[in-house]
Amino acid sequence: MPVRKYILGLLMLLFSINAFALFDSCRVLFPNNHAPQTSIEGRDLCFDEFAIYYSPVHKKPIYVVEKLNRQTLQSKPLERTNKFYEEARLRKSERAFLEDYINSGYDRGHNAPAADMRTKNGMEQSFSLANMMPQASENNRGVWARSVEKPSRQYVMRSYGDIYIYTGSFGNAGVIGIHKIVIPSYLFKLIYNSKSKKKLVFLVKNTNEISKPELITYEELIKLTKINFNLD
Repeated sequence: MPVRKYILGLLMLLFSINAFALFDSCRVLFPNNHAPQTSIEGRDLCFDEFAIYYSPVHKKPIYVVEKLNRQTLQSKPLERTNKFYEEARLRKSERAFLEDYINSGYDRGHNAPAADMRTKNGMEQSFSLANMMPQASENNRGVWARSVEKPSRQYVMRSYGDIYIYTGSFGNAGVIGIHKIVIPSYLFKLIYNSKSKKKLVFLVKNTNEISKPELITYEELIKLTKINFNLD
C-alpha cells in the first residue's frame, strides 16, 4: 500500500474513533445515547448525574443535560453544599475561576440545578464552575427558580418514563472577571418526554427585570442556539 494512502487511511480511522468519543462515558444521559450536534467548539464533561458541553471560549456551558424521572425525584432532597470549585479537568486558560464572580453583580447560575441532585457526588459536582453561567441575581433567585426550574421538576413528577432536560444559554452581553467569562443574553431550558415525544422550551432574557419566561418552539430553539438536539 502506498505510504500516502496508508497515512490517509490511518487519519480517517482516528477521526472516526474520535467522532464517537464525545461523552463516551456518559451517553446514557442522552435520549437513545445520542448527544446533540453542533458546530460550536466545546469540551465534553461527564458527571454522575449530568453532562456538560462546555465552551472554552465563553467559559460557561453551551448546554447541560440531565436524565430525570419520577422515581429519581421522589427520593429525599439533599442539603446544598454551596462549595463552588474550579473545574480541574479544564486547562487553566479555559476555566472560570472563583474570583471572576466576586463583585461581578452576577450570580453563579446553575445549569444542572443542585435541587435536582439525589446523590452526594452529584450534589458536590453540581457546584463545579463548569456548570455555572453568569446570571442576573434577581433572575436566578426569582423567575428562573420559580417559573422554570420548579415547573420542570413538577413536570417530571407528573410524567412516566425518563425526562431529559437540557439547560443552556447563548448571546453575549459582555464579560465578567479577569478571565472574561461571557455573560449570556438568554437562558433556555428544554424538557423532552421520551415516552410522549413532547418538547417544552422555556426562554428567559438574562436580566433582573424579566418577570416570566417565554415559551418557544423546539424549532425556534434550534435556530437560536444552532444546536440540533437530535430529538426528532
